[in-house]
Amino acid sequence: MSEIRFPLPDVGEGLTEAEIVQWRVAPGDRIALDQVFVEIETAKSLVELPSAYEGIVSELLVDEGKTVGVGTPILVIQTDVPAAADSSEPGAPATAGAPDAATTATAAAPAPAADEGGAVLVGHGASGPVNTRRRRHPSPAGAHTTLAAPPAPAAAPAAPVVPAAPAAATQAATSATRTEAAPEPHVPVIAKPPIRKLAKDLGVDLSRVTATGPIGDITREDVIREASQASVFRNIQTPEAPADRETRIPVKGVRKAIAGAMVQSAFQAPHVSVFVDVDATRTMEYLKRLKASPDYAGIKISPLLIMAKAMIWAVRRNPTVNAQWTDDEIIVKHYVNLGIAAATPRGLIVPNVKDAQAMSMVELAAALEQLTLTAREGKTQPAEMQGGTITITNIGVFGMDTGTPILNPGEVGIVALGTIKQKPWVVDGEVRPRYVTTIGGSFDHRVVDGDVVSRFVADVASIIEEPALLLE
Repeated sequence: MSEIRFPLPDVGEGLTEAEIVQWRVAPGDRIALDQVFVEIETAKSLVELPSAYEGIVSELLVDEGKTVGVGTPILVIQTDVPAAADSSEPGAPATAGAPDAATTATAAAPAPAADEGGAVLVGHGASGPVNTRRRRHPSPAGAHTTLAAPPAPAAAPAAPVVPAAPAAATQAATSATRTEAAPEPHVPVIAKPPIRKLAKDLGVDLSRVTATGPIGDITREDVIREASQASVFRNIQTPEAPADRETRIPVKGVRKAIAGAMVQSAFQAPHVSVFVDVDATRTMEYLKRLKASPDYAGIKISPLLIMAKAMIWAVRRNPTVNAQWTDDEIIVKHYVNLGIAAATPRGLIVPNVKDAQAMSMVELAAALEQLTLTAREGKTQPAEMQGGTITITNIGVFGMDTGTPILNPGEVGIVALGTIKQKPWVVDGEVRPRYVTTIGGSFDHRVVDGDVVSRFVADVASIIEEPALLLE
């Protein structure tokens, strides 16, 4: 056995720290290769870390809720000696070479050669060998030993073709195992990462929640119900006002990243904003026809789809809004990675649909639905939030008519879609009830002037007013 102190990796984002959200293992657990053992929260997303080692977890070095820097050891694993290559007998004992410099090396040791089957975990660089069953390493003659398997859980099925032991011996062995083993682990609950995050924020113990999900999993409604019930009981017991007059929330993770990005954007890019009211009645009628079409069966259809198509159409007519400012040049993008500002349990994120300009209406609808579901579940990955070129923020879902959005850093334009509701509107000299919305946008005045901004927003509005223009 050799001891590995697993450092917090960079996970490919170039970030310097992350918060330990939830451990998936406990001391004494056996951990398998590629098994997810911890969830971490970076400044951009929730990430599940897989293990690059096999062995027994001996110590968790960082408590849940703590933020540590990249490279900080977070877990200690007692790794097995590498197994022999490709044993063909299922019941054969695992044998392997004795430990040598390669199997006991730390992260500072030289990387294994490519033909040895070594692998490097993302964020570790090329300096750390990975002690896994994929590695083949010859051993000195006579140095092979038989590895004892860890005690099996009580509920595990017996291995095939094993002679039955006498009852007394079996009972004695079981008693010895229970005496030496760690305390029985608690029954695991089934809940997705955002549900666990919500429970943590609300102070709900998931082990006390009654699950109503289709596979016995805990849903958002289950957590909220438990939190409400707990609140009722607390109110019954202590009807007086809380003793604390203030709540202090640490600025970290996504909130810290949002704050930094907004300050950077607001004070580096001179914003100019414009607004226009639009008759969206034809858009609402068009959406009804799409929902009735077999081509869109099973796909969520909303005004955001038409807004996305309108943005792409208007970008083609006003390409400089789909650009990036640098101190030396303006980079106009001839593709649209369409960002969608999404409010999630973890805060505001802006994932984007890559190459949205090349998608059909059906493809774009499916991409928007997947983007939204992934964001709500807290599973948006860093790569999905990088490389955006222009953004939509749909404040209408919150009942807002309009607003002055702040640019996503690195972009020149962001457009806000307000709520769509019936209002009196003059049509052919008569006041009629129509579905009306307000479109507003903010733009980097270093890149685009008022005339370009006005034409772009007017083009977006023209599609919302008459989606048939998309057939041009």
